[in-house]
Amino acid sequence: MVRVDLESTLLATFRATLPDLYAFVARRVGGERALAEDLVQETWLRAVDTWRKRGAPREPIAWLKTTARHLLLNHLRTQSRRPTVALDRDPLAGDPTGAANVWSSDDAARVQWGLARLGSGDAELIEAFHLEGHSTRELAQQRGLSERAIEGRLHRARAKLRRLLGTNGATT
Repeated sequence: MVRVDLESTLLATFRATLPDLYAFVARRVGGERALAEDLVQETWLRAVDTWRKRGAPREPIAWLKTTARHLLLNHLRTQSRRPTVALDRDPLAGDPTGAANVWSSDDAARVQWGLARLGSGDAELIEAFHLEGHSTRELAQQRGLSERAIEGRLHRARAKLRRLLGTNGATT
């Protein structure tokens, strides 16, 4: 009986979270479909294995997104060199909520390569602001800091990422 309940819970969670998880991953890989699908599939394989042993987490989508993010970072860390494709523009410039912020797959690969090499706090802050569209006010409330402190941390994190990517912050 418990096994049937777990299987139905897994299936219901899969159906409920798949679109959000895929969108989360696809944004980070610049819409590179094959990679996004592989990462989502691997995330779910790990979820099923882990949740069968330990039970489903209280916040399944948070668990799935964290796992997918780590899988992507591990994938990028295995790439020995920085991607050689030059950035067409500074991917960190502009309004993070606009459609203009959709990165090409080349930009996404470069940015994710750089994020994999930043400290996790800096990478998570850039992702929350630029990929998830959280405002500095929201980030400040979530982290228990002032909005000014978040702006400063975000500025420093972007500067570190730009140095890694070899951009000076200017758009072309």
